[in-house]
Amino acid sequence: MNVLFAASECAPFIKTGGLGDVIHALPRALEKQKVNTAVILPKYEDLKPEVTERLTFVTSFQVPVGWRNQYCGIETLEEDGIRYYFLDNEYYFKRHGSYGYFDDGERFAFFSRAVLEALPYLEAKPDIIHCHDWQTGPVPVLLKAHYGSHPFYKDMKTLFTIHNLRYQGVFPKSVLSDLLDLSELYFHTDGLEFYGNVSYLKAGLAYADYITTVSPSYAAEIQMPYYGEQLDGFLRMKSGQLKGIVNGIDTELYNPETDQALFAPYKDYEGKLANKRALQEALHLPADEKIPVAAMVTRLVEQKGIDLVLRVMQEMLSLNIQFVLLGTGERQYEEAFRNLAAQHPDKVSAHLYFDESFSRKIYAGSDLFLMPSQFEPCGIGQLLALRYGTLPLVRETGGLKDTIRPYNEFTDEGYGFSFTNYNAHDMLFTIERAVWFYRYQPNTWKKLTERAMSLDFSWASSAHTYMDLYREILAK
Repeated sequence: MNVLFAASECAPFIKTGGLGDVIHALPRALEKQKVNTAVILPKYEDLKPEVTERLTFVTSFQVPVGWRNQYCGIETLEEDGIRYYFLDNEYYFKRHGSYGYFDDGERFAFFSRAVLEALPYLEAKPDIIHCHDWQTGPVPVLLKAHYGSHPFYKDMKTLFTIHNLRYQGVFPKSVLSDLLDLSELYFHTDGLEFYGNVSYLKAGLAYADYITTVSPSYAAEIQMPYYGEQLDGFLRMKSGQLKGIVNGIDTELYNPETDQALFAPYKDYEGKLANKRALQEALHLPADEKIPVAAMVTRLVEQKGIDLVLRVMQEMLSLNIQFVLLGTGERQYEEAFRNLAAQHPDKVSAHLYFDESFSRKIYAGSDLFLMPSQFEPCGIGQLLALRYGTLPLVRETGGLKDTIRPYNEFTDEGYGFSFTNYNAHDMLFTIERAVWFYRYQPNTWKKLTERAMSLDFSWASSAHTYMDLYREILAK
């Protein structure tokens, strides 16, 4: 079985969020299940020189983008047994960053069409094209509309995965003919039409052979108005072709026993405490094991529950905790944390950027990891925190609900903390409860930390589920 992942990012080449981690780790897990997997990506300007120097040119061809024909080159490299293809067009991709440009509709119309045009030149003809998020949403409809009768393409299937329903790639109706070369027959409520515009994400939902999203709870939530981003009715109609498969993490890459990014690798609670002291010292916070360190590694956007944290931050700090933040995002949130760090230099350490190596030091050196998300399709942060022995405190939504089992002191089950309502004081109460365990039940805290480190959230189980789904799609 040959599967081609089509995506707009993939760690370590280019990454803006959890999608990059998935496209890095899932193909490796599938290879272990004997699925021949390749990945196709845009060739962005931000690729590091050590990557571009390794690329080998395959061929070039013309890609129809509406009434235009645009150059596309294929370059390739192999890493850890996975073949990566990079589609080159300097007009569209020789820019800093991945998204957020005025012509994103044209850029990813080109990319989606280029993916299909590139297939005859790849090492293996894919049986399934596994598309990820709105940037590749046009692939299924373009395959059916423009290639369905071609002998090379006619048996190919598509799977579309929603990583975050909020980001939909909505563009004016004119892109239908001008960029996608599709007729009015595709512009209807069961097709690409979305309130008078065209939705690239809806194109994937409407024309893929099957749809997945990144946790069972999120698959159920997006069929309800609160989480459905105005697509809940359409997703209910598609519910028979929709499945939630929880994400995993690369447990070899993220391994506290071998991770050279840490202050010191460790395998037990005492080693974790050494990393905590080193983190406190590096951030110029009082180095005291008795002071719990709560951390967030996150994008600073409304979805991540930042408003809840800011609402009760003074009450949190009155518990005599230290708060560490790493991440970037909306200006008002960055300013708020910058001010808090200036007001409380001995309690708040805010780092308004992202650094992978530093993030691992935070995962290893913290006691409590906050993810009070308004919604969370799956979440990677809570899984990384568990891997490094930091107990997650989450809101019960999406993948957070599926992966974090709250601690029950009466049955001695669970390994984290959670609250249900999107409410700042519910979160504060849960933080107070966690801090109480940390201060007054140190043996319990140590046990929970070591229990968290022993959990298996690798990709193995999810990869097996994907493999079964691929077989089901091909059998239809």
